[in-house]
Amino acid sequence: MPNRNLTQPEKDELFNQLFSDVKAKLTQASGGDADLLWALRRKLFKELMYLERGKPMQRRALKQKKRIEQNGLCANCGNPLPDEAELDRSEAMLGYTTENTRLVCHACHRTLQREKGFA
Repeated sequence: MPNRNLTQPEKDELFNQLFSDVKAKLTQASGGDADLLWALRRKLFKELMYLERGKPMQRRALKQKKRIEQNGLCANCGNPLPDEAELDRSEAMLGYTTENTRLVCHACHRTLQREKGFA
């Protein structure tokens, strides 16, 4: 299932104002300190990413759990998983959960992403 994107009216009526408000709050909070503004933007970016993807430690634990569940084999091709195996989500919006992910090798992940239109 494709990821949900904002419609043009949603961008115009919701996102643009929200984004403008966030930028203004960051500028105000930094008080003209360029280094603080950069640090605030960086922290906000990281925290928003964690909301979608979870924290790195959570994803590492999920990878380990999946590796055990899948007997060390790629869920797509069945070959032994490399150390750098990747989590593939069935539906991106459902996040990195046990039910919504499987562990795959890099080559399979690239193929799956292309098939879904993400790469």
